[in-house]
Amino acid sequence: MKFRKMGSLGWEVSALGFGAMRLPVNNETKEVNEKETIEMIRYAIDNGVNYVDTAYPYHDGKSEVIVGKALQDGYREKVTLTTKLPIWIFTETSDFNLILSEQIERLQTTPDIYLFHGLNKGRLEKVKKLDLITKMEEARANGLIRYIGFSFHDSIDVFKEIIDYYNWDCCQIQLNYTDVKYQAGLEGLEYAGKKGIAVIIMEPLKGGKLTVPKDKLNNLPEIKKVLDDSEIKRSMADWGLQFLWNRPEVSVVLSGMSNLQQVKENVQSADNSGINSLTDSELNIIGNLQHAFEKYHLIPCTSCGYCMPCPNGVSIKNVIYFMNEVGYWGEKGKPRVAIFYNHMAKTQEALEKNISEGADADGSALLCIECGECLEKCPQQIDIPKFMKQAVAIFEEDKKVSEVLG
Repeated sequence: MKFRKMGSLGWEVSALGFGAMRLPVNNETKEVNEKETIEMIRYAIDNGVNYVDTAYPYHDGKSEVIVGKALQDGYREKVTLTTKLPIWIFTETSDFNLILSEQIERLQTTPDIYLFHGLNKGRLEKVKKLDLITKMEEARANGLIRYIGFSFHDSIDVFKEIIDYYNWDCCQIQLNYTDVKYQAGLEGLEYAGKKGIAVIIMEPLKGGKLTVPKDKLNNLPEIKKVLDDSEIKRSMADWGLQFLWNRPEVSVVLSGMSNLQQVKENVQSADNSGINSLTDSELNIIGNLQHAFEKYHLIPCTSCGYCMPCPNGVSIKNVIYFMNEVGYWGEKGKPRVAIFYNHMAKTQEALEKNISEGADADGSALLCIECGECLEKCPQQIDIPKFMKQAVAIFEEDKKVSEVLG
């Protein structure tokens, strides 16, 4: 296992972290396979992984419980343990102590790192309103946590605002070679890195999208051609992970592993990782993979942002991103994408409330009135209103992806 600096915190973290969001489940009962999960976590730790990440809602609360069990028998002392504060269920400041106490009970230990979960513009305002930074600092002073940070889902401008708001120990962002300009992106990674803030990476393989099984590659000829033509041979997962480990600002890359074989492969990849270790040829291959994946986007959006702001508050870029996700994954990926879509404002009243609380206009496709203003601005000449109508059909009317997209 290779180790890296945890920002400016003065200790080293394994290049690979164990993300406990996609644990193995029984196909019939949908329950987490506890025995297999414990075996996976302990194998990872035995092979050098010293960072484990979970959260309050993962697997309907079962993730924290099973992680707690896996860290018994001396394993707790070998890792840095992270969990997250679910801000969205808060109604008052006193909820902080209740939630953290519940998480400590589930985990059978106190966490080392405590993150505000899914921080965005609106949730930042809630953090300020309920004075939750003070609660975090009190928990740290009382020995219940050691480090304070946040995970993030919003725009780069909001990311910078949050970074500058407080003296954070760490932050967790979504990043992979197809999302370099999405949310915080590479710009956010560099911004946090310059401030010495430890950066934890989630979604390094985009929920598995960047690891196409060999028997499916024939359906994706552009991607298959890049891999076949490459003189350097790596697994698709390895290409994705090495892209991130090559960056000096990255502290640890989380992988949501679902079976022991994935753990073994990722541990081996981490052992071959290094900062600025990729050659120009390897970086070109990753660039070619990035372009190949773009060809399978339903909507040829470059995230330039020229269509924004929408006069009716539709978050066009986010809706298009979600549509590209369901366009790729189909019906099986719809539930995961819908979780994020459903956080968007669906009425003008909800939108105005968010804005009054300092949040960005993050309206869903329901708010599109087909005014056509975006059509005049889009350099790609994308029929944006058409895709907004399709988003409504898929996410609001619950029509099947194949029925809407053909």
